[in-house]
Amino acid sequence: MDEQAREQSRRVSHKAPSGTPQGPLLGAHMSIAGGVHQALYRAQQAGCDAVQVFTKPSRQWQAKPLTPEDVAIFHEAQRTTGITTVVAHDSYLLNLAASDLTLWEKSVHAFIDEMERCDALHIATLVAHPGAHVGAGEEIGLANIARAIDAVHNACAGFRTRITLEITAGQGTNLGYRFAHMRALLDRVRDSDRLRFCFDTQHAFAAGYDLSTAAGYERTFAEFDALIGLSRLAVFHLNDAKKGLGSRVDRHAHIGQGLLGAEPFRRLMQDTRFWGFPMCLETPKSADLHEDMEALTLLRGFITQGQ
Repeated sequence: MDEQAREQSRRVSHKAPSGTPQGPLLGAHMSIAGGVHQALYRAQQAGCDAVQVFTKPSRQWQAKPLTPEDVAIFHEAQRTTGITTVVAHDSYLLNLAASDLTLWEKSVHAFIDEMERCDALHIATLVAHPGAHVGAGEEIGLANIARAIDAVHNACAGFRTRITLEITAGQGTNLGYRFAHMRALLDRVRDSDRLRFCFDTQHAFAAGYDLSTAAGYERTFAEFDALIGLSRLAVFHLNDAKKGLGSRVDRHAHIGQGLLGAEPFRRLMQDTRFWGFPMCLETPKSADLHEDMEALTLLRGFITQGQ
């Protein structure tokens, strides 16, 4: 069977059940300049179904607490825009894998604050990079991450917000670039049923998962399902790649303009297993958001082609 025939067979085998949304919930990461609620209006301007945000400045450890007025304004923006699917991303400063106790404790406390902000805003998904071991070794780093997650879960008992670990490119000493790392965390975290996962297309490609071919695409998600479980996926990041397969370099390109090319995104848009999932762009944008608009139009065209 040639590759085109295998692709057609895959599409037929993943027919959407009755009532399944007719495609993913497409969106982008938006700036929170002027307040978290402003990201929703920017997302509306770009034509998003979903949006990813920081709940505070991403390069600061501390931020003003959310007030009841902040929360009310955010929920009003959701009603006004109709964008109810919101994903949060944690601060880039945190390192849950740190062996330095001061940094590890600071990261855990900051992550608890992120969880509290998400819970106040009724954001169910908080995406986080697992962390970097900074020379201590992968096993020690994974153990530190698991302890950190346990501490956050204990402090945030009863929260609807789920820690959602992101597949990484593996740049430097960052962990999470192998699905086996995520399996190890599931095995070590006490309340692992609360964990979810984020699949970043560029990160996976840079980590060595070849999404550029139909066979590689199927192999990647089969391995993810076997080790982690597709049922644990919560969100996708849609990014093309500036660097090659297995480069372990985290550099995003616009959809169809990088080394992944358009075809993996066509497959993803037409893969009914993932319809209804939020999928957010994390690519550079201008103030008028035309790059996001063009990418969303391209992606929606792929969905239409498959119907």
